[in-house]
Amino acid sequence: MFAAYAARIDADDPLSALELGELPEPQPRPGWSVVTVKAATLNHHDLWSLRGVGLPAERLPMILGCDAAGIDEHGNEVVVFPVVGWHGLGVPVGEPRSILTERYHGTFAQKLAVPTWNLLPKPAELSFAEAACLPTAWLTAYRMLFTNAGVRPGDTVLVQGAGGGVATALIVLGRAAGLRIWVTGRDEEKRARAIGLGAAAAFESGARLPERVDAVMETVGAATWSHSVKSLRPGGTIVISGATSGSSPTNAELTRIFYHELKVVGSTMGTKEELAALLALCGHAGVRPLLDSVLPLTEAREAFGRLAKGDVFGKIALEP
Repeated sequence: MFAAYAARIDADDPLSALELGELPEPQPRPGWSVVTVKAATLNHHDLWSLRGVGLPAERLPMILGCDAAGIDEHGNEVVVFPVVGWHGLGVPVGEPRSILTERYHGTFAQKLAVPTWNLLPKPAELSFAEAACLPTAWLTAYRMLFTNAGVRPGDTVLVQGAGGGVATALIVLGRAAGLRIWVTGRDEEKRARAIGLGAAAAFESGARLPERVDAVMETVGAATWSHSVKSLRPGGTIVISGATSGSSPTNAELTRIFYHELKVVGSTMGTKEELAALLALCGHAGVRPLLDSVLPLTEAREAFGRLAKGDVFGKIALEP
């Protein structure tokens, strides 16, 4: 079958480690299902995998991709929950977690094998490409806002970095929940598109805000950390789920954090139950993921290059 996979590890030039070509189809095994992939979407996790983060060389070649929607062996339209337990049988309490492409092959292929426990019904209202946006970036955003931020309708939430998959999801979900969403971004066009997507205001990166916010959604990391802390009202919350610009800010802002009693909450992915709730929200409330583009899997190299450059607004989907 045709697949996009990590053939080697290259921390300095990750795209050089990406290969496209034929690999063996997954074989049936007890408790697992084989899914015919109809659409899969890119995440920064895929670039980190090519750099060797979470993916040691002895597990290569590794098919990349965390997100997918497709059809199982019984003809059901399904969405794949990408968090797999260490032993490949769901995620029992206390069992170490792994995400697809760390221990098990991912979704950038014509077929995918996952534990049957990891499959959820795809809402008929969503296309395969839309549904494939949800399991990583959109689930991350859902958990950030509705589980970890402690916000209520009418609160003001700052989203750092307009344009990425998690950021656009935060805008759409936040607006649907009655939150006032502010965004920052370096690119004027992306700030304007964020307004069109539902953000109440958009500011240049690092700009002084009109007032302090109730919560900050932080995925950028070192480049925006000080601004995130300074933008919070006393008692406010930063929810951090990534650090695409690096994990070592020049100033940790510890004094401001303890003096203003700020809360810093880490957030990683989400649960299968939260993904089911997100699918229901999108299916019944008309919430739709934002697709930057839909490309054939044969053009995965172009898609990876655009993601690496930050030349995206929403999610890039690949169709095998």
